[in-house]
This record gives sequence, C-alpha cells and structure tokens, in this order.
Amino acid sequence: MLYQALYVPEGGEPFPREIVYQPQIRRYVEHWGLADDIGVIAIEDSHKPIGAAWVRLLTGENKGYRYVDNLTPELTIAVLPEYRRCGIGTRLLLQLLAIVESHYGAISLSVAAENPAVRLYQRFGFQVVGSSGGSLTMVRKLDSKKCV
Repeated sequence: MLYQALYVPEGGEPFPREIVYQPQIRRYVEHWGLADDIGVIAIEDSHKPIGAAWVRLLTGENKGYRYVDNLTPELTIAVLPEYRRCGIGTRLLLQLLAIVESHYGAISLSVAAENPAVRLYQRFGFQVVGSSGGSLTMVRKLDSKKCV
C-alpha cells in the first residue's frame, strides 16, 4: 500500500517499485506497530487488501514530508488504482478519523496540489497550512477526547 500512496499524475511515469525502500519513504511503514501507529485496511470479498489509511507520529530525525509538530501524526492513504473513485478512500478516512480523534488533537498530510484527493481532504475539513514545490501541507483539527 505504501507504493500505491505515491501520487503519479495521469499519464505520468510510475515510480520504480524500489522507491519504497528509500529512507524518506519507508519511514511511513518501517517497524509498523509502534505505540503511536493507527491504521485501517479495506478488504474486498476475496480477502484481498484494496486500500489502507494510517497515521504515524514521525518526529526528530525521522520527520516526514508532512511534519507539523511533535504531537501531530501524518496521514497516509492508498487505494489500488482499479478501486479508486469508488468511495473507498472516503470510507477509509471516515473509519480512521473515528479512531484517531480519541488519540490526537490534529493530523497532517502532504498532497500534490493537482492531486484530485485534495477535494476529498477539503471535504473532511483539512486546511492548507503550507506549500512547497507543488505540494500542499494540510492539517485537520480533531475533537480529541484523549485523557492526559
């Protein structure tokens, strides 16, 4: 799913599969299962994974593309190409947000400005807080119920 999360514009050259081994990419899944990792998976009737959405708190030397602060995890979402534009991303995001709200006060993401997913994120209340090199950094505040 990490590979599928990488945006390639329509008609663009796909990334080589090995890109997921680059440190700046693999940090989004490497050693998955840490205390701050939260994710959901979409599975079709034949039990094949077709999408996933997850958040991960990346701080210090491990900061990711969407770094906002040490308390805001970064969202990654992926849907297999043949299942895109079918509402799966929306359902994944709904499920993930329902879980994440009790753990964090906000989540962030980075998205190419021309990516159609920008509209999905805006519908979910993400707001642009920065831009760099054609990418937008977006943040959604959450109704955190986390006990401190």
